[in-house]
Amino acid sequence: MGKRILFLTPQLPYPPQQGTAIRNYNLIRQAAKRHEVHLLSFEGIPASVADLGPLRDLCAALDVVPIPRRSNWQRLFTVLASPRPDIAYRLSSPLFTQKLEAVLRETKPDIVQIEGLEMAQYGLWARQLASESLWLVYDAHNAEYLLQQRIFETDARRPRRWLGALYSFIQWQKLHRYEALVCRQVQRVIACSLADSKALARLVPGLEAVIIPNGVDTQYYQPDAVAALPLHTQSLVFTGKMDFRPNVDAVLWFCTEVLPIIQRAVPDVHFYIVGKNPHPRLAPLRNMPNVTMTGFVEDVRPYIAAAAVYVVPLLTGGGTRLKVLEAMAMGKAVVSTTLGCEGIHVAPGQDVILADDPAAFAAQVLALLQDKARREQLGRAARTFVERYFDWDTVAAPLEQVYAH
Repeated sequence: MGKRILFLTPQLPYPPQQGTAIRNYNLIRQAAKRHEVHLLSFEGIPASVADLGPLRDLCAALDVVPIPRRSNWQRLFTVLASPRPDIAYRLSSPLFTQKLEAVLRETKPDIVQIEGLEMAQYGLWARQLASESLWLVYDAHNAEYLLQQRIFETDARRPRRWLGALYSFIQWQKLHRYEALVCRQVQRVIACSLADSKALARLVPGLEAVIIPNGVDTQYYQPDAVAALPLHTQSLVFTGKMDFRPNVDAVLWFCTEVLPIIQRAVPDVHFYIVGKNPHPRLAPLRNMPNVTMTGFVEDVRPYIAAAAVYVVPLLTGGGTRLKVLEAMAMGKAVVSTTLGCEGIHVAPGQDVILADDPAAFAAQVLALLQDKARREQLGRAARTFVERYFDWDTVAAPLEQVYAH
């Protein structure tokens, strides 16, 4: 007999157009096959206006709370004065707490599933309100302390980024304690990769997280699914939310350190940065004639389809990169840093090409630009790989192990 499961999400999981929403939507879709799913979520627009799509059929009930606003002064106060990390206050909302109390009272769920660390405050509150039989499941979208540690180590080497490094150092220490607290308070922890599982186990020795990596909809992302845009013949493509720090650092590094090397050999190469909310730090890239920043697009697939090579120049971050899986599912040759493919366990040189310094990264991209047969071979292998290992129906199978108690 199925369980009654309440999902708590930081944003409405539909439409699934970016990492968090994609993961949450697909976990809800998989859970709803065998269980009664309820959803309480933040969203920037009212539920009556939001595009709820299939969520109406997947969820027995859902409710939406406006995303709270937090002033810079409030944030500064908590950063300086609170023992908890910034992320713990990001979505603090009395209205959400009130709604959660009502849902717990009326629905009496068997399981509350916390999607991401910013929602943990509500899971811990639910534990105080509900009966002892309530199970808490924490889906760790990242090992957040490790993300801040990596950013600190990157910024500490750049004098102009020392203020940011100080912030990341403080957050790293606070997250170390807070993530450990959350993991100890719940009955099950889900990790997106073996690397994240090991990182969380360093916080809580003996913790055995269930690994459910990010997956990909292999029917939606597939070769020839959409018509390719008429981009430059020698086009390189990167997709992602462009106010997310790891993505910002990635494209800045690529444009300043890697792209000039490629351009000397292939003058008409063109780099497309596809994703919403370009950060102000990216403004100088608009003056580069061989770089295009698109901003928000309804569908990234026509850009991926048009790419000669898909690049993943990530230097920081964690988890399993959906962008990599999407490009692989569309049969694209991918050149990535080792960190960019962390958690995917690809065979380097067979499924994707890995390179970590500017000269090596540029050389691998150049080799592929000059060898269409090799690009196609890599693309076919990449597609086969994600079909076998990363289709959502496959990766979400351990959910039943998580819910069994």
